[in-house]
Amino acid sequence: MSAEDVPPFSNSAVDGYAVRACDVEVASKDAPVSLGVVGEVAAGAAPLVALGAGQAIRIMTGAPMPTGADCVVMVEDTEFTGQRKLFDGSQMVKIFRAARTGDAIRGVGDDVHSGDMVFHTRTEIRPSVAGVLASINCRQPLVFPAVRVCVLSTGDELIDDGSVLAPGQIRESNRTMLLGMVNAAGAQAVDYGIVVDDEEVLERVLRQAAEECDAIVTSGGVSMGDYDVVKSVLSRIAEMRWMQLAIKPAKPFAFGLLKSTTGREIPVFGLPGNPVSSLVSFELLARPTLRMMAGHSPAAWDRATILAIADSVLPRSPDGKVHYQRVIAQFKDDGRLHIDSVRSQGSHQLAASALANALAIVPNGDGIAVGGEVPTIFLVS
Repeated sequence: MSAEDVPPFSNSAVDGYAVRACDVEVASKDAPVSLGVVGEVAAGAAPLVALGAGQAIRIMTGAPMPTGADCVVMVEDTEFTGQRKLFDGSQMVKIFRAARTGDAIRGVGDDVHSGDMVFHTRTEIRPSVAGVLASINCRQPLVFPAVRVCVLSTGDELIDDGSVLAPGQIRESNRTMLLGMVNAAGAQAVDYGIVVDDEEVLERVLRQAAEECDAIVTSGGVSMGDYDVVKSVLSRIAEMRWMQLAIKPAKPFAFGLLKSTTGREIPVFGLPGNPVSSLVSFELLARPTLRMMAGHSPAAWDRATILAIADSVLPRSPDGKVHYQRVIAQFKDDGRLHIDSVRSQGSHQLAASALANALAIVPNGDGIAVGGEVPTIFLVS
């Protein structure tokens, strides 16, 4: 709730001349009205003289309205004669356009009135919102704390030091991707690095994360057939649910709560190890939860879903699952969102999906033909 009016005083919306509407009501291009200029007021200054009949005061945008003036004529509709800065009444201004009371004036509280409810709880403080808060002198708004999210990878096979790959090694990519996705979701990613396949080490790292963070994101070791240190440790120290979802990619998923020593329950998101599956499951399941934890309104938890036109075939076979195909989306001249498949849809093919900016929600069946409509999650914020 605002404690101040914005603006706090009536001011000019343009550079021009503050006048009385009754003095210029007959002014026109062919028959201008001449007024004596008796002063000037700049933004940040107070008017030094009051306006009388047949007079004008030079005024700048944002400057307070002088007493006696009830409208402003734009400088483009005037012509000044005489020496500047004297303003003893001998300088004249010709007014070529009539004005009405209130023209080009920003009234007290024209944007915000004292006592107005400006923003409601869970309003995201975007730059424009921050500007409004500054304008009403709200210097310490109540906010939700930033959500700190532990992101880690596990596996003796993973390296990220740039060294030559040894037999059986692969370069870590999921953690790198997820760190960026967490930050892009508005949370604060905390990099816990690569954890070796050692249950004691992993438990120590997870318990540390539960003390220092508000959520934990891991990838890999959540499939039904996996025997992995992640599943072994989390099954023992947290309350976990290991799921097989009817979606593709991202079928395997785990979620649970890990208690800290202070009794806080830290959500744990166990994402699948295939990189595209990890990407999709984060978008569909982890991101909305992190947005909720950060205080966003329910309407901002999920990304926008738009009915799009398929410009290429989106093939699939019936398997009882909903497919989230990676696509390139763009608005075209018809005003509709159009999508084109990235072609390679394998859950391991991150390079093929990296430039996708949307997910087409393809229902169980035989796919979508060219020209067909398909709900599409637009990944661009």
